[in-house]
Amino acid sequence: MRFKNKLYSLDAPTIDLCLSLFPSARFRSAKSGIKLHAVLDHDGDIPAFARTLTLLGASIVTADRAYIDFAWLYALIQCRNYLATRLKSNIKYRVIERRPVLKSKVGTSDQTNILIGTKAGGRSIPLRRIGYKEPNTGKQYFFLTNNLQLAAKTIADIYKARWKIELFFKWIKQNMKFKTFIGTSRNAVMTRIWIALITMLVLAYMKFLANLGQSITQIQRLLQLNLFKSQSLWPLFDPPPAEHKNEFRHKLLFNFS
Repeated sequence: MRFKNKLYSLDAPTIDLCLSLFPSARFRSAKSGIKLHAVLDHDGDIPAFARTLTLLGASIVTADRAYIDFAWLYALIQCRNYLATRLKSNIKYRVIERRPVLKSKVGTSDQTNILIGTKAGGRSIPLRRIGYKEPNTGKQYFFLTNNLQLAAKTIADIYKARWKIELFFKWIKQNMKFKTFIGTSRNAVMTRIWIALITMLVLAYMKFLANLGQSITQIQRLLQLNLFKSQSLWPLFDPPPAEHKNEFRHKLLFNFS
């Protein structure tokens, strides 16, 4: 992808809870759970707090179509930021411009539209509707954005990058033990989630400082192996002497296998 804008992904997966233990979190007749709204900063792939996030000018936010809210979209435009999302089938618009598309780039359409209908709230927001066919599956996708400059293929790639936040939540659920809570109150659940996110941020910061090229999961395992040793953490990440370099790598591979 060729652009210099800051890129954020927004998503809200459901964390399943036991209905008998967490009746206050009921969201279906027989299920209980909470929505974890979070933003992933693609510079480092680290979470940002959604409610207080201040976007830099010309930032791009990619989100699923469930997040389409015209008041929020209008606020983004007023701050000179951009949204890249999927198009809802019930959105009403009027085409005001059609652009040529490069069939070699698997684009199928590129239009500038004006939103109409009651949901538009009387605001004349020019939005871009981009048609894109996935070359591997042949499935057709339609994207909506207020960025009128970037190539249609770039917009499609930006939305595809949203998969990183899905992987982030998958990692959090697998490694931070979201299935185990020390209490059943709202405060206990929120405290457990905050601890998990803080732990992830600390591991990401250590990965940045150590600069060993290991994944966060590998660093987590390395810390677990040395959890009961009375020593500073940083020597664990110091590069070994040249004569012991191969031995050090062998130990890492052995520990992480």
